[in-house]
Formats: sequence, structure tokens, C-alpha cells
Amino acid sequence: MGAVTAQLPEIDRAEREHLAARIRTLVASGIDGDAAPFDRLALGIFAYQYRNNAPYHDFCRALGKHPGSVDQWRDIPAFPTDSFKTELVTSFPFDQAVMAQLTSGTTAIARGQIFRDAIGRELVLEANRIMTGACLFPDFAQGQRCRVLILAPSPEMAPSMGMAIGMDETRRHFGTPDSRFLLSHSGIDIAALVEALAESEASGVPVAMIGSTSAFVYFLQACRKRGVSFHLPAGSRIGDGGGYRGRFGEITQEDYLSLAREVLGIAPTHCVNVLGMAESATNYFDDTLRSAIAGGNTRRMRRNPPWTRTVAVSVDDLSILPPGKIGLLRHYDAVNLPTVLAVQTDNLGYVDDVGDFQIVGRAQRDQTGKISPLPSERTVGPMGDKRIFRMLEAYVNFSIRFKSGRLRPRTPMVPPACPCGELADAMIEETPANALAGAMTGR
Repeated sequence: MGAVTAQLPEIDRAEREHLAARIRTLVASGIDGDAAPFDRLALGIFAYQYRNNAPYHDFCRALGKHPGSVDQWRDIPAFPTDSFKTELVTSFPFDQAVMAQLTSGTTAIARGQIFRDAIGRELVLEANRIMTGACLFPDFAQGQRCRVLILAPSPEMAPSMGMAIGMDETRRHFGTPDSRFLLSHSGIDIAALVEALAESEASGVPVAMIGSTSAFVYFLQACRKRGVSFHLPAGSRIGDGGGYRGRFGEITQEDYLSLAREVLGIAPTHCVNVLGMAESATNYFDDTLRSAIAGGNTRRMRRNPPWTRTVAVSVDDLSILPPGKIGLLRHYDAVNLPTVLAVQTDNLGYVDDVGDFQIVGRAQRDQTGKISPLPSERTVGPMGDKRIFRMLEAYVNFSIRFKSGRLRPRTPMVPPACPCGELADAMIEETPANALAGAMTGR
């Protein structure tokens, strides 16, 4: 593997800062900003990364591509996500790295990580704060907040998990002081979750629930089984991350949305799924809630903001497909300044005629190694495919099932006079920390 240059020339440091300033301007324009600047910006980022990212430089040369031969963003070579698992893919001096996230793969080596410098960290956090506000809280006025309940690990528990970092940012920017992570070393705190939902129902104050898709599936199924349901106030919402790469594990997405309405009283428009990958900086949200608030078509597509583009490419020759055709999704993201602009994924999906996209699953290979246009039956959980993340997700789901075993049946709309503490008393007590505690912290 080629090594990244130990120290960039002065002109390249200045160029990096200049490109970052242009990216900030594009991100600051918001999800409805002018997308035209992306075209020239993408070519500038490509030229910079070609010179300063050794693995990407070698990849482009092998394809016969260089800045002088590329005159539009669609022709910029897309680096495969698998290569992030074996290469140190940085476009800055590695000793300036301040942020590391594990890739979604199973390679258990230190290089299976995505590194960002201070500029990259600032860009990714700002871009996703804007995306979260636009897609999960589009009806919020500037500075408005609500209680955020998080069914996922905190950054302290999983410092290299992008989901944990992103959900903590959501809590910080959109949550009231009583917002909290509900996962500890003893599992999901079901008692606190039920109590918080009952409080929201009784007070009429909306609540936002965010977490892994699988956690919601298990919780909603447990509630239905135990005869537990709520009627959360209008404006309550769910933001679930993952969706099992287009699947919803044991149930279909339609069944999941039906369960959310039945158990929580939350309409499908207020159930927002988000696709996040360490290899691509920007999170992609379902546009349903935003469209519903604007009074438009409540289609379930993922909106590309002005600083990103997505295309689907053929599984046979990687040529760009027309709208509506299912292929491998390729993302172009200006916020990927510290790594590579263009990323080729193994996710199957399609784009529409305005460039928005949807994922249908993860690609699979047949016995000859040929990629199939049909998605794999093997689900990939929202926390990622690393062994440690699969263990963590399995433990989260186990704890939900286990601790929901003593839920008492209840009817929605608990009168305010009914103390919420009675609901907590009906729950199983927290179990002691277990052997997974060290694993979840990476120790």
C-alpha cells in the first residue's frame, strides 16, 4: 500500500482550506440551496485528492483517469467501499487525524477505519446537523427543541460508531435537557422508555425517538405482544437508522410503519429512515416528513442536498443507469474532502428523474463471482457488519425482548392523575453489567 505524503506542500494546504470554504458555503445554503456550484467544486476536489491521496491516485491511474481527462462529476472515478477496509484512504497528513469511524465491513484491522482531520470533522457534523434539521425536524422553528429518546449506544459506549456520534449530535442540537440515551451496559432501559412515552402521552408534549431500526422493530413487536400501546401527541416522530440496508429484518417496512401507528400512534409520514455509511460523510434521510409538512407528495425517497449526487450503475459494467433502473448506488459527496469524493457502494437501489434515490438492499454475488441484481437475503444491521457491532446490536435486541417480558397491558391516553411510576414498577429491574460491557466499549 502506498503511503500518504507525510506533509503536504504549502500550496496544497492552502488549496484544502479554499476547497473547505467552498464546501461550507454550499452546505450552509441548506437542503434547498443552489446545487449548481457542485459541478465545478467536484472537479476541484477530484484534482486535489488525485494529488494527495496515494491509494486513490493509484486507483485512478489504473483506470487511466486523471484531472485532465475528466470534465464532469459523473466521470470522476468512484473508490469501492471494500478498499476502505484495506487501505488508509486520507487526503491529508495522517498525523492530523482527529476523528475515526469503523467501516461497515468485517476486516478486523486498524486500517478498516475512516479518518478525518479537523476540517473534515467540522464539515461532516455541520452537514448532518443541517440534514437532520431539514428532514427529521422540518416543522421546528429556529432553536426549537423536544425531548429526544435514543435507543442506541452513546459515543462513550461506542466511540467509533458513526451512528452513536450522529445521534449524540441530534440530542445536543435538537433535544431538551431531559433527552437521553437509553442504552447502558445492562441493556435498553425499557422502564425509562415506557415512563417517558406515558409522560408525553399524558402531557401532550411531543417526543422524538431515534435509534437503530432493529431496536424499534423489537420494541414495537414486544408492545403488541403484551397489549401495550400509546397515543403520542401530534408532532411525535421516529428517526430510525439502518433499515437493514433496505430490509426490516423480521418484518417488512410496511409492517413496521403499521406497527408504529398501532403501538405509538405515529403516522407513517412521521417515521423517517436514515441511511448512513462511514465511507460517505452525509446521511441520507427519507423525505416523507419534510414533504408532508410542505404539503407535497409524501413519497419515500432520499433527497440529495446540493453538496451530494447519487447515481445507480450497472452490475455488469458499472455504466450509469437511467432513472428507475436498479443498480449499484454510487455517491458523490463534497463533504468527503478528507477521503474521496466519489464512493462506489455494494448497495442496490435506483434514482428518480430528479436525482433522489432509494435503497432496496445489499448486492450479492453468485458462485461465479458475478453480482446479482437481486438483493442479498442476509441482512446487515444498522450498527454495521463488524463483529463487535453485530454483538452489540444482538444484545440491544435481546435486552428489549427480555425486559419487555413483564410489561402490563395498558390502553392509550393515561389520565394525568395516573402516576407514571406505576408503569416503571411493572417493568423488570435493570440487570447487572455483563460480559459484553467491555466489548461494547472496545476494551
